[in-house]
Amino acid sequence: MSLEEVGIVQEIKGPMAIVAVERKNSCEACPGGSLCKAVGGGEGRIEALNNAHAKVDDTVRVALKPYTYLKGAALVYGVPSLALIIGAVIGKEHLSRLFPSLDPDLASAVGGFGLFALSFLVMKIVSGRLSAKKEYMPVVEEILNQKR
Repeated sequence: MSLEEVGIVQEIKGPMAIVAVERKNSCEACPGGSLCKAVGGGEGRIEALNNAHAKVDDTVRVALKPYTYLKGAALVYGVPSLALIIGAVIGKEHLSRLFPSLDPDLASAVGGFGLFALSFLVMKIVSGRLSAKKEYMPVVEEILNQKR
């Protein structure tokens, strides 16, 4: 089973196809934001491996493996949440010792939000590297309607 979208090929770039798909309400919470670029008119654009050898204006089915989606969700939501908790503990235990005049709760907040913000920088770097790997990319699996 995989997550699937139906769209129209807008452009071919080597082994990749740029596919226009209708954006849905579920797009708002999708962790694959780097895979789908918003354009006007309620449309999204997905860059996908063109395994079906589709051509411009073909209607195609694009699939994304569920484990890829789950890994993305874990990274996008899990890592920053964990960083916030770890930073809060470190702030309360260590920052409050380094700065005795600082309220321990304030030290906890500074540590938590500091590590939380740093985690976004790390996630930006990691997601850029992962999005370049073929196993994490959406794939054009089938041509549903060919334009001649």
